Amino acid sequence: MDKINSDKPNISLSIANPNPLRTDGIQKLGLVLGIVGLIILFLAWGGVAFPDNGVALYSSLGLIVLGTVIYSRRAYLSLPEGIKNNGVWFKSMSARGVIGWATGILLTAFYVILYWYPFLLGKGADGAANTGLIALFDPLSMLLKGQAASQWFVYGTLYTIAILALGYKYILKYRHNRYQVVRTISVMFFQLGFAFLIPEFIARLNSDLPYNDFKNMWPLNYYAFDEYRIKGFLNGGNLGLFMLVFGVAMIFIISPILTYFYGKRWYCSWVCGCGGLAETAGDSYRHLSSKKVSAWKLERWSIHLVTVLSVLMTLGVINTYLSNNPDQSIFTRSQFTWGLAIFIGVLMA
Repeated sequence: MDKINSDKPNISLSIANPNPLRTDGIQKLGLVLGIVGLIILFLAWGGVAFPDNGVALYSSLGLIVLGTVIYSRRAYLSLPEGIKNNGVWFKSMSARGVIGWATGILLTAFYVILYWYPFLLGKGADGAANTGLIALFDPLSMLLKGQAASQWFVYGTLYTIAILALGYKYILKYRHNRYQVVRTISVMFFQLGFAFLIPEFIARLNSDLPYNDFKNMWPLNYYAFDEYRIKGFLNGGNLGLFMLVFGVAMIFIISPILTYFYGKRWYCSWVCGCGGLAETAGDSYRHLSSKKVSAWKLERWSIHLVTVLSVLMTLGVINTYLSNNPDQSIFTRSQFTWGLAIFIGVLMA
């Protein structure tokens, strides 16, 4: 009996959660801090005016990150290395419970409002000042690019915070696997730098250039060949020309070469923001995905379908750009934007 007991890991209950199926006091503290941060965002969305939007925003984002860090460290660092999926089928959030469904409905509603009804987030129309949630992000937007925030700046900021905070959680969970750690650091780096900070800094230097996420390429970047972007790049001097050439090179040179040597994972798992969010925020829900062969076949068909539709619609919009009579071209700009935005930007992504 003594020999058996001596082989067991010596984990002190003072530093380890005694019941991994339940959240202990420290984890609950982390959850409370994160929820308080989210409440600040919801209050702003509801029209509550804060004395200082900058303080309120930085407090909100800071509490969300701090709460995630506290929860994650308690959940993983207090136990031996190795994947911990304890209790995922017993928690409402990760087992299709009420909290999970409510979160899914809320996120879907947020996306619908973001794309089609930004005024409900407080977006000022015709030069009017922002209000509500978007106004809360004005101080950070002014700091980075010297302009008031848009709904896309709000989305980009929250997206980046999610990948950074939950990426840290992912690193702690898979800290025994060097590949996973390095890969996660990579997607965090590309999201923060190439997708968020660099485009905002460029907007500060030249506000006439189209917003450009350097790591986002066609067809995921379904608006890559939209008329206003092509004209903006061509009229943007050397920097605009570089951005246009780099975007084309990503499609026809960089991506094919890297895909030939490393497969599609070089982009989807190491660079892409969609893949980054799926791996970090989506890690807690990985067990809910279908493991059937039919699901795998459906995924393959959907990939090819998206590629075919993207090629056809992109050729159509290029025809629109080159046509002397755009109204008679294959696709108008609005048809292209709505078609791909709904199919790829909303349904697929």
